[in-house]
Amino acid sequence: MLMKMELKTKTANKLRLFHARMLVTRLEEWCVEAASAEEASALLASGAGHRCTPGESVQVELETLLDD
Repeated sequence: MLMKMELKTKTANKLRLFHARMLVTRLEEWCVEAASAEEASALLASGAGHRCTPGESVQVELETLLDD
């Protein structure tokens, strides 16, 4: 039993925690109330509205691996 714990400790000591900066692209659905499609487009472009669904990740790209 003691050998098993020693082996676990040795393995855990070899592992290091790495941080990374990731660029994630997502598709989201946004909603806004408007009188026309043109008005809705202008409102959404200005930042109005709210997210209807969180969306899914469609691309993930490793930007930087931080090795501290």
